[in-house]
Amino acid sequence: MLRRQILTSSGALLALALGLPRLVALPGARAAEDALLDGDRILGQADAGVTIIEYASLTCPHCATFHRGTLPQVKVNWIDPGKARLVYRHYPLDGLALRAAALSNCFEGERYFSFLDALFEGQQRWASAADPLAELGRLARLAGLDQARVDACIGDEAEMNRILEGMKVAQKTHDVQSTPTIIVNGRKLTGAMSYEDFDKVLQDAAAKS
Repeated sequence: MLRRQILTSSGALLALALGLPRLVALPGARAAEDALLDGDRILGQADAGVTIIEYASLTCPHCATFHRGTLPQVKVNWIDPGKARLVYRHYPLDGLALRAAALSNCFEGERYFSFLDALFEGQQRWASAADPLAELGRLARLAGLDQARVDACIGDEAEMNRILEGMKVAQKTHDVQSTPTIIVNGRKLTGAMSYEDFDKVLQDAAAKS
């Protein structure tokens, strides 16, 4: 089944002939590892002292736990006041997550992050549906895409190749092997953390920035 098609570095990733994305030094980056990439989706102010880079798979239950339980408080206490910014990067662990990622990339700005929230909030429902792609399409239509656009986005091979290309960069730059992997001002964290534990990491990063 589509959701069981696990992507490996020796298979789909290394089969890509595309080059790596260009690194962009934007305000707030402290090292090459924290540099932003062309096409990065960013929530928060460019000059925030703390940069949170999140690698997540839309079918990953631990990623959903982080987005439902921890990230809302991070937004209120860190991102909204301008103390931190979130850089979200797709790291799909299966074919269904890859198509969901391509679909989400058809949204821009706040609508993009709102759609991610909807996908993580309803992950168990759409990911385990009898026809998960149809359920994804339903959610996208509720978010404002028409059916023609949904079909184009969910089957966009070029976009999916770009996402896979980004996974290669994640492996090379941050040695990402699982989700969620979160980089806070260069410090690598793995797994879903409670807000209390994550807040301590953010406080430490802010104190050193």
